[in-house]
Amino acid sequence: MAGIFKAYDVRGLYPGQLNEELAHRIGMAFGHLVELEGDQGAARPRTVVVSRDMRSHSVPLSKALCDGLTAAGLDVVDIGLATTPMNYFATGRLGTAGGIQVTASHNGAEYNGLKFSLAGAVPVSGDHGIPIIEEHALGEEPAPAAAPGRVESRSIEAEYSEYVLSFLDRSFEAGDGPKLRLAADAANGMGTIYRPLLEACGVELLPLYFELDGTFPNHEANPLLPANLRDLSRLVTDSRADLGVSFDGDGDRAAFVDEFGEPIGSDLITALIAGQMLDGEPGGTVIHDIRSSRAVPEYIREHGGTPLPERVGHSFVKATMRRTGAIFGGELAGHYYFRQNYCADSSILAVVAVLNLLRRSGKTLSEITAPLRRYAKSAEINFEVEDKDAAMAALVERYAERQGGSLDRLDGIRIDFDDWWFNVRPSNTEPLLRLVLEATTPEQLAIRQAELTAQLGDPL
Repeated sequence: MAGIFKAYDVRGLYPGQLNEELAHRIGMAFGHLVELEGDQGAARPRTVVVSRDMRSHSVPLSKALCDGLTAAGLDVVDIGLATTPMNYFATGRLGTAGGIQVTASHNGAEYNGLKFSLAGAVPVSGDHGIPIIEEHALGEEPAPAAAPGRVESRSIEAEYSEYVLSFLDRSFEAGDGPKLRLAADAANGMGTIYRPLLEACGVELLPLYFELDGTFPNHEANPLLPANLRDLSRLVTDSRADLGVSFDGDGDRAAFVDEFGEPIGSDLITALIAGQMLDGEPGGTVIHDIRSSRAVPEYIREHGGTPLPERVGHSFVKATMRRTGAIFGGELAGHYYFRQNYCADSSILAVVAVLNLLRRSGKTLSEITAPLRRYAKSAEINFEVEDKDAAMAALVERYAERQGGSLDRLDGIRIDFDDWWFNVRPSNTEPLLRLVLEATTPEQLAIRQAELTAQLGDPL
């Protein structure tokens, strides 16, 4: 069981680390967390939304979780197979005390997990809530409530479809011109159930791996890895599609490729969507993670917005959005957050936003993206480092103290110079440092990457 309670969720091997017994105990522990969220005795919701992904063991884990929740005295609305954003939506729309999605996202078939939120789809994280769940799930099992809760099965697909399609620009209906050709890779994950929604967006859908299969027979459901985008890129170029999108295992992240099959960094997609949203709400605040290209805050300012950097992690982005009233946020991992969506992330709303942008502009995705390709930027590079603090201190001493770079400690260290910058941040769960850097030219990028690699060791 050790080590499965992560910074943002619970995730581990089934059944060795996460099994039905522990899922039941976690359900009861979540009941305790809901009690703690009570407001000085005021009446609070006593219902939790539960849903699951397509893994075979998600069925018994979901059943055990529901048994634990009802034993704690909570009612359950079981919405069955759903993406994580659908769970967030149901939690917010139904006004429940929280929601739990049974999923291990992009991890392999041997894994499973749980993602939690509280009322209003507010995340439960390592800073707030997960340690409480861990303590009570692994401690002495509490006595069941005097009055157990009940389980109600409910479908929210129709309601969710209506909600998502309300974001679609309806001024471009069929008959106004050729449909956009959208290639979509569901990776055999929960993005599969978005097929009717994508077709309702008025596109010619070219589906790839749209069969639910928790063994992931075609490729890992992680769109961040270039290898997992190859089949999508090939489909885009072979079919002359206008764009492609790849979903992760639980459908909360999306990665895009242009009409040439070239991947587009999620930070650039964040900027594009932000620019469009700022047209309707000038002066709005947009959150971007600290690893984003310098082009992102520049573009947001050019469109009259206020860029605000934030550390990596959905709980941090969502909290800052609520605190500042930000209209939108995005992370390099492919999460896109919408204020109108309970500040929660939604891959399908990002797809709708990109389709709206293409239709309104009349340009190709590569043409729209071109003005943002101002710098040369690396992917995230991982290094195995036992003493992470000492390694970061050495970088601060060399680049900030001796060379005069501007130091920011929002998330790990970020050191900026006029013509380049880098961010190094520690993994929460592994002896890893993660590096991202950017420079004004590819040549400068190569030089600086070689410098940093020599100091940090061989990349993984």
